[in-house]
Amino acid sequence: MTPEANFEKLGLSLPPAPKPLGVYKPLLLDGKYCYVSGHGTVQQDGSLIIGRIGQDFTPEEGKLAARQVGLAILATLKENLGSLNRVKRVIKVLGMVNCVSSFERHPFIINGCSELFAQVWGEENGIGVRSAVGMGSLPDNIPVEIEALFELH
Repeated sequence: MTPEANFEKLGLSLPPAPKPLGVYKPLLLDGKYCYVSGHGTVQQDGSLIIGRIGQDFTPEEGKLAARQVGLAILATLKENLGSLNRVKRVIKVLGMVNCVSSFERHPFIINGCSELFAQVWGEENGIGVRSAVGMGSLPDNIPVEIEALFELH
């Protein structure tokens, strides 16, 4: 199945592709590589999920927030590339978690995005290298920010 068909099978919907809130591009193409800037927790209505893991959200809620960031990344890919089918594979994901200092389950949170990508591109092409780190704060107090690098066909 194609990435587009895999996504449709999930029954999820994409939020609006976020617009830059600063001086940067949401996506940059360089040959066969597609660099995606850090994305936040954009919801269907364009609003952001706001709060901190370990204070405002449980780890399970944080994982869902990371999946929402993954959906925002998919929205940016689709808007700029025309189709998720143009993406051959996920190369790298950098996940940042806005959490209390005692929180230690950053990889669990970022799995929300990584599992989504694995469902869209399959385990062979949807799982790349990854870092998951904790932050003292993130822009607008969002719980998760993720950037990614993809290889194109």
